Amino acid sequence: QLQLVESGGGTVQPGGSLRLSCTVSGSSLDSYIVGWFRQAPGREREGVSCISDRRTSMTNYVDSVKGRFTISRSEAKNTVFLQMNSLKPEDTAVYVCARSWRPFPGVCTFAEGQYAFWGQGTQVTVSS
Repeated sequence: QLQLVESGGGTVQPGGSLRLSCTVSGSSLDSYIVGWFRQAPGREREGVSCISDRRTSMTNYVDSVKGRFTISRSEAKNTVFLQMNSLKPEDTAVYVCARSWRPFPGVCTFAEGQYAFWGQGTQVTVSS
């Protein structure tokens, strides 16, 4: 059974850093897109970052996090990481990772129709 488990959330002050992990069991990540999404209270879920299959490793970021967040993958650990630096209060949200329902070689978008498997999420709070 495929499962995605997020970890690494917490509370940090503005300007701080966190590294989120999305560990997948029951399936290899090699050929699939993995995306990070977030949802803040009262707001719609938005795509934050994604990474495509291992061969191309294309990445994509929402404009608001470019230059601050970095997505990467460890095939050995079957894990995708989201390094978040220079955090701002507006980054406060529940962060959820997701895996695409089939391989999409060389493609990485935030279209939720591409994703079929979702984790439970981890809370990130940025506050002084």
